[in-house]
Amino acid sequence: MPRGKRLFDLFWAGVGLLVLWPLFLLIALWIRLDDGGPVFYRQERVGCNAKPFRVWKFRTMVTNAETLGTLLTVAEDPRLTQVGRWLRRFKLDELPQLFNVVTGDMSLVGPRPEVPRYVARYTPEQRSILKLVPGITDPVAIANWDESALLGSSDPERVYLEQLLPEKIQASLRYGQSATVWTDFLVILQTIGKPWANVLSPR
Repeated sequence: MPRGKRLFDLFWAGVGLLVLWPLFLLIALWIRLDDGGPVFYRQERVGCNAKPFRVWKFRTMVTNAETLGTLLTVAEDPRLTQVGRWLRRFKLDELPQLFNVVTGDMSLVGPRPEVPRYVARYTPEQRSILKLVPGITDPVAIANWDESALLGSSDPERVYLEQLLPEKIQASLRYGQSATVWTDFLVILQTIGKPWANVLSPR
């Protein structure tokens, strides 16, 4: 990772953790009061140069969710908790990934990291995405904000692997080729504003 980008990530991740820690505590308390289960969910993902790491998230599903369905979350997924639906709507479940940014496994802006099962199906061309440091957000994540609704319900894994994932990889590679600290900063602002734009937009 370029030194300038790493310093950018460390500074803003540190600011985020300093400012947001009261929100972290409130969300943690809400999750515990909701069903008494663990606050965080950690899942193995594939990072830069195919290095595996565990991503941090606030738990949004029942504790045994992976045994009850696919790795993907579809619209109105019955495995989602009441708190989880609200957290996912505003992407607040992703906030603990600031810890992943501090440790260097992730960047603030970069392609979303995938699970090993899906990375194993990458073509040689698609594996070039693994040269980039994965991120919490990027233009693709903003464009696919409500990805669960795009998956449908009949065969979401097929839709994801054959349609959405190839499109996401191509778009992330295009952004990565021209990304700068300034464009990353604009992406972060767009990400912060996206949920509020959805709330305020007329139906």
